[in-house]
Amino acid sequence: MQDMIKEASIFLFKATQNRFYFKTAKVVIPLTWTSKPEYKRTATESYEKADVIVADPSLKYGDEPYTLQYGGCGEKGRYIHFTPNFLTSDISVDVYGPRGKVFVHEWAHLRWGVFDEYNYDAPFYVTGPNKAEATRCSAEVIGKYVFKTSTGKTRTCRIDRQTGLYEAGCQFVPEKIQSAPASIMYMQSLHSVTQFCNQSDHNIQATNMQNKLCNYRSTWEVIMDSADFASSSPIPAPPPAPTISLLQAQDRVVCLVLDVSGSMGLYDRINRLRQAVELFLLQIIETGSWVGIVTYSDSAEIKTPLQQIVSDSARISLTTFLPTTASGGTSICSGVHAGFKVFLEKFNNTEGYEMVLLNAGEDSSIGSCFTEVEKSGSKIHTIALGPSAARELETLADMTGGLKFAATDSLDSNGLIDAFSGISSESGTIFHQTIQLESKSLSIGPSQWLDGIVSIDRTVGNHTAFVATWSVSTIPPNIILTDPRGKRYSPKAFEIDNTDVRMAQLKINGTAETGDWAYSIQNTHSTAQVISMTVTTRAASLSEPPVTVKTYMSRDTINYPNPMVIYAEISQGFLPVIGANVIATLEPESGTAAKITLLDDGSGADILKHDGIYTSYFTSFKGNRRYNLKVCVQGKEKAVRRVRRQSQALYVPGYIEEDGEIHMNPPRPEASDDEFQENLGNFSRTASGGSFVMTNVFQPCTITDLDAVLIDGADELLLSWTAPAHDCYVGKALMHEIKMSGNPLELRDYFHNAISVHTSGLTPAVAGTKQSHRFKPENFTKENGTTIYFAIRAINGSINIGESSNIASVVLFISPLLTSAGTTESKVVINVILITTIALCILGVIICVIIAIIYFAWRRKYGSFRLAASELQKP
Repeated sequence: MQDMIKEASIFLFKATQNRFYFKTAKVVIPLTWTSKPEYKRTATESYEKADVIVADPSLKYGDEPYTLQYGGCGEKGRYIHFTPNFLTSDISVDVYGPRGKVFVHEWAHLRWGVFDEYNYDAPFYVTGPNKAEATRCSAEVIGKYVFKTSTGKTRTCRIDRQTGLYEAGCQFVPEKIQSAPASIMYMQSLHSVTQFCNQSDHNIQATNMQNKLCNYRSTWEVIMDSADFASSSPIPAPPPAPTISLLQAQDRVVCLVLDVSGSMGLYDRINRLRQAVELFLLQIIETGSWVGIVTYSDSAEIKTPLQQIVSDSARISLTTFLPTTASGGTSICSGVHAGFKVFLEKFNNTEGYEMVLLNAGEDSSIGSCFTEVEKSGSKIHTIALGPSAARELETLADMTGGLKFAATDSLDSNGLIDAFSGISSESGTIFHQTIQLESKSLSIGPSQWLDGIVSIDRTVGNHTAFVATWSVSTIPPNIILTDPRGKRYSPKAFEIDNTDVRMAQLKINGTAETGDWAYSIQNTHSTAQVISMTVTTRAASLSEPPVTVKTYMSRDTINYPNPMVIYAEISQGFLPVIGANVIATLEPESGTAAKITLLDDGSGADILKHDGIYTSYFTSFKGNRRYNLKVCVQGKEKAVRRVRRQSQALYVPGYIEEDGEIHMNPPRPEASDDEFQENLGNFSRTASGGSFVMTNVFQPCTITDLDAVLIDGADELLLSWTAPAHDCYVGKALMHEIKMSGNPLELRDYFHNAISVHTSGLTPAVAGTKQSHRFKPENFTKENGTTIYFAIRAINGSINIGESSNIASVVLFISPLLTSAGTTESKVVINVILITTIALCILGVIICVIIAIIYFAWRRKYGSFRLAASELQKP
């Protein structure tokens, strides 16, 4: 790994024209590995926030290096995944090239949001009648089109006359010795490749993701638009070697710093805090962790020093230190300082520890401890409770790499419990972490019921707990729980908390039964009260990773014209799970929550269909305030898992040696249908996605899935796309503007100057529905093999104009077979060619007949052509 980083730094420096190199790298050693003196303790570094993850694949075949990318062009990715086998096997070098060059390929995905310049799904593109090229950049990379037969021999590929492309199974095999310097995002394995494709050598015809998502801009153009490039300049001297540190995670150390000022006396906040923290201590925090508790108002008090959780009794002991009253002012820095003191009473420094800081009241002096926090090396997670929480609270999380949450005082919200449930270890040891299956809270009237179904799948079930809470009554509600086999758990089966925290829990012994668990909770109080149900569990086995949900937001603070994009990654290990129903709830600090459906269909904000990343825009904002995100997932029988298709280094099929001999690598490993399509059955998941702050308004969303096809038997084209909204998510656009051109760069750079497509009668559809437009192209010169490019943009009722869409293309008149009967124009062209050919053939026959007559007449008169010149001159 260290060798790869050092090699990559040198290559990156050259590839970026002496601008960038790796100065430092921190390698986090797993907690389960034997400790060594040179391993330092992690500070804010963690598995979940790593740039590079080294881990076994979820399937035996999967050693392909890849980068998980959520966002569009120029957006940073989530992480790079290398497997141990990739880092140690010589075979990986044969098919991907030097590891340092592969790292730079993946780093460009991760850091600068560029995409691959090849395409496994569209490996070739049409360049003319019976002509096709490999999807690549630059087009100067040379090679042969090879088809490997069943006997293991190779032959030249054939053109499929139906498509105009090379036949299925054809592979482009490059020559090993090349002169082309680009591109790293196509085939970094070639010795000659040292550059990214730039504006001068970029292949705009290639049907790859870079062209589709980056509007035909080259990878180097995208990198030049990055913030990194703007703040850099070429370095004259060679860079120093990277400094590589070896770190190791240790037992988790957490201090809870809880607000008990007068603001906590409102809206039953103290009791709700006790319920949420008790759930955290009893179910969420991992065994072996150290926990201390601090409360603060005008000043701070250490309620308990660090205690290690080694048993259930240790967990229960910690709950006795939770606050019961609230009064006084708010001094956040006093609480933070006391939290550091808790760490120092046990350890020599504060580096590598966590603080969970809850705040509900304003504090203008919070900035006085920013310097101390920044130097501490601790990580601070913040929870803003209610609309009056300190405005700068999240700054503490931002400067330390902590998580940010917000909870409201809404009666139908379980936000405080969700926030504490979301603060789990970031060590990557998913088998020992708590997974939240259900979080439901409603105001229930007298004698009314809160009902729900929780689906427990085969990947989870250990340490399963059903926890019910209520807000008013001193007498527990009537709780009924039924397992998948029909066994009923009565209220007596639940353990009632005796500290007036109004909580009851039921722990399932062993592994919970797989299937649907139904619960019903009846309010037995004389007035309405808030009742909630939270269900948590852990992995069922160490041999199979559980299905998990990770939620992300495109930005922490959103301002016009950038919309908020919500992401939910649903996976089992590193494999995506598709076919689930995903609902995101965004709750403002005051007001009504909004619910949106996240989709994995490749439209709108979702850049790739069926990759397990469920996505949507969110624009239904209620002013400049905090918003909290929660995602609920329900998988039904149709939910399956699939092999992840992500930005990855190209698997080179082989090379052509200097002597012309073709050397083929082993075939690219592929998973069987049984491996990558497996029914997971019903499952439930809930995840808290943290909080963000919003300001300003929006324009219509960008269309990202425009497609163009030639209609068989007609001189018409069909464009299709997913309809955008008035403001990205709600309503519909006012109108659409469609342009076409023979040059995609004209659509990208000068959309308004391109030829307009007649859109009379085209009425925008409701957001999220498929829409199409059929038309006959006019004012456009059509020739054999003509490629026409299209783009579309939406305009909303406020006359805000959206960005132009992805650019779609269609090739006209490639061959009669390609367009079946063909259009009227193509028939005329074909008939003219046919008549001309027949006429020339007839003329040729006549000429041949005349020559034959002259020949035989000559022979009868002169006998033979072999005569002396003097004889030929006789009369």
